[in-house]
Amino acid sequence: MPTTDRRYDLVLWGATGVAGRFVADHLTERYAPDTLSLALGGRDESRLRSLAADLTDRADGWDVTDLPVVVGDATDPDSLRAIAHDTRVVCTTVGPYTRYGTPLVAACIGAGTDYCDLTGEINWVREMIGRYHDEAVDANARLVHGCGFDSVPADLGTALVQSFATDEFGTPCDMVRIYLENGPGGVSGGTLASVAAVFEATTTDPVARDTVRNPYSLAPAGERNGVDPGEQRYPRRDALRPIWTAPSPMAPVNERVVRRSNALLGYPWGREFPCTEVVPTGSGLGGAALAGVVAAGLGVGTAAMSVGPVRDGLRRFVFPDPGDGPTRTAAERGHFTVRILGRGTAVDGPFVVEGVIGADRGPGYGATARMLGEAAMCLVRGDVDSPLSGGVTTPASGIGATLADRLRDAGLTVRVREWPGDRDRATAARRR
Repeated sequence: MPTTDRRYDLVLWGATGVAGRFVADHLTERYAPDTLSLALGGRDESRLRSLAADLTDRADGWDVTDLPVVVGDATDPDSLRAIAHDTRVVCTTVGPYTRYGTPLVAACIGAGTDYCDLTGEINWVREMIGRYHDEAVDANARLVHGCGFDSVPADLGTALVQSFATDEFGTPCDMVRIYLENGPGGVSGGTLASVAAVFEATTTDPVARDTVRNPYSLAPAGERNGVDPGEQRYPRRDALRPIWTAPSPMAPVNERVVRRSNALLGYPWGREFPCTEVVPTGSGLGGAALAGVVAAGLGVGTAAMSVGPVRDGLRRFVFPDPGDGPTRTAAERGHFTVRILGRGTAVDGPFVVEGVIGADRGPGYGATARMLGEAAMCLVRGDVDSPLSGGVTTPASGIGATLADRLRDAGLTVRVREWPGDRDRATAARRR
């Protein structure tokens, strides 16, 4: 059935979960029912109808009849196939995706339905690539993983920096550094369950272990090798700025996503293009000490999550329950800044390009809801800047620069420019 004949433009699957409610808030606040046919999806009809009533109380122009509900089960392929055939796009927040995501992906491919999510479970993304990429290409179904804080700022930001460099200097950057400068915000039980699921998979699944060890594990089959050594693991002096940096907890996901984007787009940034995501900690002895503290804390957390009994204890006694998370007020009080610096050499000398993606709300939910919601709207409207018509893709390769325009319109900061003082700093960096 042609997607133009579908009953809905968009089904928000998992609408009553923590992340799903934030996405539903954003969509109903920003769009009107005469421009978006939206349905709320999940397994509990009464909770879905209660959410629809709450949303229409807050959002101008929406009536409860404008928000139909679709009921299914993440473990029931028949119900998911029916939902996928009824809509042009599915936007899902239901994790852990390792446990609940695969049947919905299969249903969307079978229906030729576009799909987006906010997963950071790279072991599951690797599985989807192996099982479904070719089928999704044949079905012209665009599957876009990682449309939240993992991995829009890093992935889209890198693509924007590289596009600017090519347009302005005639050549892409030969290296990119991604700086997670700040990003306080709450974490839900569902997010922590997804993190635990990744660690659990690596203890039993050799493919999952290879995925987290190989920096190129999300690249196409036959292309999973290169010169990039992978994420930074210890405190280091930065390659572009006179500061110390620590490992980023998001680097194992985001760096692999960026490398997949480069591969799917045909290596416009070069096959040996290196990118690294880090946490800047400042200069001098204070910066070095803080980098050590951050690195040690991340190491302890990784070690704890790698031990089954410890991981189970954390899930049982420490982590919030799935469905628990930050309030709307708390999410809106947060903020984040991700800075992307790319260095290259043009005919007339070295250059550095700066990209910034940020928001005045929490990254995990307040800003992620806007990222995921606007990614879904790009798919709904066919508002994409991509040479790909289907497949298991990334935000940069599957949607492209049009997502940046929508994020700006939705209140996020998205900008790219030549870095002030770039030539002097680039020269200094090359001398170190």
